[in-house]
Amino acid sequence: MALIGNLFFYAGLAVSLAIGLLYFRDLGDVTQMVLKVKRENIARFIRNEHRLLAIGLAAAVVMTLAHFAFGGGPFWLWLPSILLILVLYAFPYVWVHVGLRNQKNTAKYLPIKDAMEWVSPSSPVLVIENNGIARAHPDAQIMRPHLAGNREGLDGENVIMTYCAMANLGIGYVPQIEGQDLDLEVLAQHGNNLILRDNRTGEPIQQIYGFRDRDSTPSQNGPACPVRPQMAMRPWPTFRMTMRGFQKAYPDGRVFINRPSENPILFLFDLAIETIFSSEISRQHRVSEPIIRNMNRAADKRLHNKTYVWGVDIDGDVVCWTDDFVIENGSIINATVGNSDLVIAWDRKFESLGIWYNDTGAPITGIDFYGVTSAGKLKRVENVRPGMFWHVWAEYFPNTDLNRIGAASPVGTEKSAATEAAQ
Repeated sequence: MALIGNLFFYAGLAVSLAIGLLYFRDLGDVTQMVLKVKRENIARFIRNEHRLLAIGLAAAVVMTLAHFAFGGGPFWLWLPSILLILVLYAFPYVWVHVGLRNQKNTAKYLPIKDAMEWVSPSSPVLVIENNGIARAHPDAQIMRPHLAGNREGLDGENVIMTYCAMANLGIGYVPQIEGQDLDLEVLAQHGNNLILRDNRTGEPIQQIYGFRDRDSTPSQNGPACPVRPQMAMRPWPTFRMTMRGFQKAYPDGRVFINRPSENPILFLFDLAIETIFSSEISRQHRVSEPIIRNMNRAADKRLHNKTYVWGVDIDGDVVCWTDDFVIENGSIINATVGNSDLVIAWDRKFESLGIWYNDTGAPITGIDFYGVTSAGKLKRVENVRPGMFWHVWAEYFPNTDLNRIGAASPVGTEKSAATEAAQ
């Protein structure tokens, strides 16, 4: 009997500890401060989280029963082991499912007058708009929940804001693929960019791409979604501006405010999480190197790592611009990306850089914040990644052109690099 007890004790101990260590490593987040965790390992645990947790916890129960019912294993080993197992399982689970709980269906949007209690005039905000109805998402407010939206939608459109503080990236998405609603949850980050999970399929979704891992195909420029657009979430035109700019542009707009929980335990827990987030993200903006060095590619030295860029990917042609480059070139640039003519413009009054499709057949020499030109109103490019860190953009789009003016050239990247160096 003792032999059987020992067999089940040590087998249960080995299985539960192995799964717990992998869970802590792959989804514990803080582990990436000291370990270079592989993305494929993160994806494996994202897909199989509940299954692996069930196996690991069942093994811990077997170990415990083997010890107390059959005398397997010494008590001095069981006690620290079970405590360690509880930490290994509880920390990542609470961190992910409680600390990072999102507000994709429950976000509160306040009138600007009320929101100014929580947001300063110079605070940066991410904006989505539909038929003149606009929502602003201050970085500091959406930093912890990562996802914000509600069942009312954006003037009836089902649009949520996704946000990754590590990348300084906010993208509005319609959370559907092939006409089916997704159940999105924040699970991890890798390469300094957020990884979501579609709970309906268990599939990881890299925020910057917007499609499920299983729907990706390899390409020279990194993973690419298959040609069928319905295999990816539809991006919604997203742009950055200051809170004061938003107030001028959309006086009736509403602002996402992540108000503190009325539950005292959640209030203190959220306060601790946001204090940690604020400190580390502030450092991410200050220092050159990523605070979590889980990048797969060498740094692209054409720009400082933490330069903000506005990037687009059209028909496989990838280009980004810096706001200072646009300003130094008269605050308006005409460029061709893929098969589309674009106009990139900085609006001083509203403190915002916008990118529009130019379907007029001629270069644009004047455009306002709303996209109005002498030839008519233009449509914003829907897949702009606004004001994100250069080192993250270059990680996911390594063959990017930089600060393009006009059409692409045979040596597009090198030419743009030389242009940037000359500025």
